[in-house]
Amino acid sequence: MGLSIGIVGLPNVGKSTLFNALSAAGAQAANYPFCTIEPNVGVVPVPDERLDKLSELIKPLKKVPTSLEFVDIAGLVRGASKGEGLGNQFLGNIRQVDAVLHVLRCFEDDNVTHVEGGVNPVRDRDVVDTELCLKDLETVEKRRERSLKNTKMGGKAGDEAKAEVALLDRVKAGLDAAITVRAQKLTEDEKALIHDLFLLTDKPVLYVANIGEGEIGKEDANKHVAAVKEMAAKEGFEVVVLAAALESEIQQLPESERPGFLESAGLKEPGLHKVVRAGYTLLGLWTYFTVGEQECRAWTIHKGYKAPQAAGVIHSDFERGFIKAEVMRWEDLVKLGSESAVKEKGLLRMEGKEYVVQDGDCMHFRFNV
Repeated sequence: MGLSIGIVGLPNVGKSTLFNALSAAGAQAANYPFCTIEPNVGVVPVPDERLDKLSELIKPLKKVPTSLEFVDIAGLVRGASKGEGLGNQFLGNIRQVDAVLHVLRCFEDDNVTHVEGGVNPVRDRDVVDTELCLKDLETVEKRRERSLKNTKMGGKAGDEAKAEVALLDRVKAGLDAAITVRAQKLTEDEKALIHDLFLLTDKPVLYVANIGEGEIGKEDANKHVAAVKEMAAKEGFEVVVLAAALESEIQQLPESERPGFLESAGLKEPGLHKVVRAGYTLLGLWTYFTVGEQECRAWTIHKGYKAPQAAGVIHSDFERGFIKAEVMRWEDLVKLGSESAVKEKGLLRMEGKEYVVQDGDCMHFRFNV
């Protein structure tokens, strides 16, 4: 579906290190600001135990997970909205993503410089949000100037322009007070009215608290992590706590050595799995599966998609010529061992165009074009 999450934060908080862990793409990471000049892009598979179990049962020639795109955007600094550092270029990169993963430094290390002079993740969040608010302010002001001219028109067009200006004035007042658009509690209709502005502070956020390797298992004692969790709880967003440097090390190991390394580090799974799943949830995404001897595959859909829309994710012809969908739950297939057994139990259903696909459905589509 081409959905992407931008990794943002101040310089030297662990963004590129986390990106390395996520994508194993080897993005450059170094202890000086602006190490990342062009945004690095990595397509990351979404870990899904359900797909693993289905593949173990079916034994297909190929297993294909669904994926998310992560974009590593260079560190923002104070004044980025006015071009400080390489600000405007980076802010433009953020505008293209669907959600923001904000990495916050929660580890102390005298060997890693901090552009603000010391570790304070809440202050760091405020610095980045302020720059994003200032950039959004520019965008809103430009749109307002154009809409203001249209208020002189008569009839419906003039009325719509007046309503838009009134909304832009409210949003502008909030941004002037450093209140992000997502915190301004706009209605769905109001959000739709300014959706095409792609405002930076209107994007959903996932916070990553980056701790030191020696703090794994002791996160609750980290005052910086506690501060991030309190901050995120007030905003209604999730926090994933991990040690980015350790996660990057894990990805460099051969697959066979990773379980033992994780166990020795006191981890049940790589922290990046939590990041990817949390990002998936943040974007309001669900997964359905197609299963067969050739391949078992996970498909990404938005929560609430009806069967024809879900079919269209595979190919537009599937949606255009949709007739029916054969649907069974992944749990039933794994438990009963075969599609024929599911059918015998009466758990294989035929669904039409109005069926809302559920997370974890296994589907076969019937279509005619």
